[in-house]
Amino acid sequence: MEIEIKEILSKKILTEAKGYLDVGFTHSLNPYSGCAFSCLYCYVREMPIRRFKDISWGEWLDIKTNAAENYRKEIIKLRKKMNPVNIFMSSATDPYQPIERKAEITKGILEEMIENPPDFLQIQTRGPLITRDIDLILKLKEKCDVVVSMTVETDREDIKQIFAPYAPGIKLRIKALKEVHDAGISTQASISPVLPFTPDFPKALDGVVDHIWIDTLSIGDGALGKRSERLGMPNLFEQHGLTRWYEKNLHVKVEKYFYKYFPNEMIRVSKNDAFPK
Repeated sequence: MEIEIKEILSKKILTEAKGYLDVGFTHSLNPYSGCAFSCLYCYVREMPIRRFKDISWGEWLDIKTNAAENYRKEIIKLRKKMNPVNIFMSSATDPYQPIERKAEITKGILEEMIENPPDFLQIQTRGPLITRDIDLILKLKEKCDVVVSMTVETDREDIKQIFAPYAPGIKLRIKALKEVHDAGISTQASISPVLPFTPDFPKALDGVVDHIWIDTLSIGDGALGKRSERLGMPNLFEQHGLTRWYEKNLHVKVEKYFYKYFPNEMIRVSKNDAFPK
């Protein structure tokens, strides 16, 4: 799939946290606009950022070349107010896009954060490229609380191919998460959204994560499942004989299943809990 890539200058890089992020986060930070991973279930496909473009979601990517500079200016200004700064990176893109290997926008932001740290940073990604920045994250960890959260919707590569064919492989993500965890950085597996998995899924995460986040298409798309419905998710599940995995109370069943393998305090569910505490 070809992607139209542009370099842009963004007016701001920190956005006040609202909606599902208004649970302790003060700001979101998106180093890019658009996303090359183009997951079919992505709720951003139903947000204004998508509708402003004539090109389909997943076929365009804007590189915010001044992201680190903007962050420095904005965090210094925020610090004058003496309020906590808890950042979620990223809410409408992935900070470890394939182009990040060359563009190094996220890397530049992390370097700037070491000089001007927030109080809390959650890095939300599905990109194994994050292992490149382990040394930077360890330096930042000395200045503030950091959690690396890797999206791992399933342990089945065949299921990933149906719903997110352009995203990195599941085994690669878990391997990267283990490397981050072994380096001494707090980690989370974000099963978001829950896709069909094997009974051995919990075992694949054992010793790899400190927290597990459970989210579904019915409770986690920011519109109580309406965005997912508009994206055709019920039909896609039905086409592949997976309808039972689209139940409204799926999160309850998955939560109970993972409780068999992990302490209760390790597991958090979208409907009633979130980072940071």
